[in-house]
Order: sequence, then structure tokens, then C-alpha cells
Amino acid sequence: MTTRILICDDSALARKQMARALPEGLNTHIVYAANGKEALEMLRGHEAELLFLDLNMPEMDGYQVLEAVRKEDLPVLTIVVSGDIQPEARERVRKLGAIDFIKKPTEPGIVVDLLNEYGFYRPGDVEVAALNDSSLKKNTATQAEPEISVSLSDYLQEIANIAMGRSSDLLARLLRAFVKQPVPKVAFIANSELHMAISAAQHDDTYSAVCQGFTGAGIAGEALLLFADASFREMAEMLHYETLEGESVNIEVLMDMSSILFGAFLKGIGDQLDLKLGLGHPTVLGQHRQINELLEHHRSKEEQLLCIEISYALEDRDIQCDMLVLLTEDSVPFLEQRLEFLVD
Repeated sequence: MTTRILICDDSALARKQMARALPEGLNTHIVYAANGKEALEMLRGHEAELLFLDLNMPEMDGYQVLEAVRKEDLPVLTIVVSGDIQPEARERVRKLGAIDFIKKPTEPGIVVDLLNEYGFYRPGDVEVAALNDSSLKKNTATQAEPEISVSLSDYLQEIANIAMGRSSDLLARLLRAFVKQPVPKVAFIANSELHMAISAAQHDDTYSAVCQGFTGAGIAGEALLLFADASFREMAEMLHYETLEGESVNIEVLMDMSSILFGAFLKGIGDQLDLKLGLGHPTVLGQHRQINELLEHHRSKEEQLLCIEISYALEDRDIQCDMLVLLTEDSVPFLEQRLEFLVD
């Protein structure tokens, strides 16, 4: 019997990894969706009985898909596959009807166990059937790889998504709050144009910023945290500071937040690239300025950068900060090599 599977993820790399995690010998028909809207159209057409669903996607996210599936009573079992590993995220998807949760990057052993648990895969039965059916034996031996192309930007977006999940989880546990997870933005930009690429730069609000350099074998760059001045007092309160206002408190909040987010995020990046990143000392770039002023020191440089932007926000709180990870031009060959190794 053929198992009809839908893999829904905006990342081409994640779709490819999920397809590869399915066990050899499983008789499947796999279809793909790049966002929630596409997935719902397929489910309404009864194209799948099992859905592997990402949470953070543009247009329609995984939470909205789960709500629609429940509202329309669509006949599908859903396993969430996400980089957002906050305990609250797991709880929310279960309440919306997901039967289980897998954290990214996908581990084949966990996928096999879940398929076995829910009756989609019985390893022993597959071997017995293959012995009695030569056509099945031939098909299982030549299971096709999914034809999915992966760009460098898509690769970086997915590893950033997973690393962001780790940093958000740490922050959520520390503050006992839910961190909204955006889709990371990845772009090649000139150093001098950096301020134009940042979402927060479109506003007249003032920010304070801290940066920290990092290096590894074949990779180098810096991380910047842009913290909205309007968020300082509320964040100091959530961190249980005795004093809630003043320049020294603002600096302390800035340093504590950068330590939490930079440390977890860069370790997540390093683990996925299989390298140890050395971190420099954090430096305050400036306080109470607009974005273009804080990034003034980048304008004199002509180098092209790979920029990853993540906007963190706490649910039901007026707290907002942007993290930028800037990778040098010299890092690109290493990243392309890692991508080639991963997708081959």
C-alpha cells in the first residue's frame, strides 16, 4: 500500500533533508509545498494522508495550516518539523492537532520510529514483501532522490532558522515568555548599503547597538544586535534588575541580551557547519541613535557581505530587537563547499 506524504517547508534544503530522512523501502508517493497555502490546496484535493509541516513560513505559517486543517476537518495526520523548539511551540501545535513534533535538523532514526509508531512503516514487513515481490524489491533498491535544487541563500536561511530556534528557546526559558519566530532574511549586500537592507531602518525610532566578531576555519564575520531604546525598561524588568532605568542599566541589558542571543545562535551555526567559532569581545557601537548612524563605520568599506537578519519579538510585550550576522566575502567558498557536501 502506498503512503501519500506531503512535505511542507519554505526551505528547499529542509524539504530535501526531510525526504532523505524517510526510510528506504517505504512505499511512498511524495509531494511538496513551499508554503501553507500550497499545502492546504493539496490537502483539500486529498493528495496526502501524512503531512510533515514546518512552522515558520511566509504567506501562511504552520500554525495557520493546523488551524485550517482542524476547522475544515481535513483527513490528514500532521507531524510538525521545526527549528522552533520552545516548549510553548510544542504545546501549541499539539493543541492544534499535530500528532508529534520533530526538531530540525531532521534525524532519520526519529522519523523511522514515528512512522513505525503510527503504523506507516513496519521494517520487517517491508523485507518480507520484497522477498515475495520482485518488482517491489527493485523499486525499493532504486528509490529516487528528490529533485530539489538548493541555493546558497536557501542553505544559509535554513541553518539560520535552526540556530535562531536555539537562541529563541534559551531566551524563552530565561524570560518565561514566547518568542515570535520570523523567517530569517538572507541577502548579498554591499557594506556601504547595509543600513538600507535592515527592516528596522524604515522607522524613526532610536536604537542602541553592540557587535561581536567571530572566526572559524574558513569563515569570519560579526554579529550585531540592534535593541530598540523603547524596550530597555521592560526588558530590565523581565531580567529582574533592581534598577530599571539609567545608562548603566541600558548597557547591562544590551550586553546580557547580546550574550544570550549571540552565544546560542553562533553555537548553533557552528554545530551545523561542524566547526568551532571563536568569539571576540563585544563592543558597544552606540546608543540612542537611528540605524543609519549606528552603522556609519560600515559605509567606508566596499566589501560585499552575506547578511542574515533576524527580528526578535516577545509575544504580548513591547520588546523588539534585530540581530544581524554579517559574513565576509572570503567565507563564501567555505559555505559553498559545505552546501555541495550536504546536498550530494
